Amino acid sequence: MLNTNKRKYVDTLVKNFWKLGYMTVKRKYGTYLPEPGKVGEFDIDIVARQEKDYAIGITLPAEELNNPKLLEKITFLATRHTKFSNRKVQLFLGIPSKHFKKVKQLIDLLEDEVRKNIKLISITETNIPSVRRKKKTGETLFA
Repeated sequence: MLNTNKRKYVDTLVKNFWKLGYMTVKRKYGTYLPEPGKVGEFDIDIVARQEKDYAIGITLPAEELNNPKLLEKITFLATRHTKFSNRKVQLFLGIPSKHFKKVKQLIDLLEDEVRKNIKLISITETNIPSVRRKKKTGETLFA
């Protein structure tokens, strides 16, 4: 059960990367892309790029929000730079919508330079039903 929720969170985060114009380079739970390695001692879910800018994404399930090392993890990942060009790497945090406010308050405790490099993305936990009409089979279109 936990694995399927985590997979849905990563899928939603990937869709948000795409909406922002990023191309996914590595991702967890993917079929065709390789899984990203650890950054420092922390696991990441997505590595993406947009032209010469890179971004990393992690999802924070409700269980991880009570981790005492959460601020350390966020600070470490938000202060990463690319190896050769020394560009800042943007950090995207996928957060369940009901915990968004709590994480926002935690992020506000960080320094300005670190906070500027973090983007929060709300992940809804409920499936939204499709509004498409279903085709009626058996109806003749032309007589």
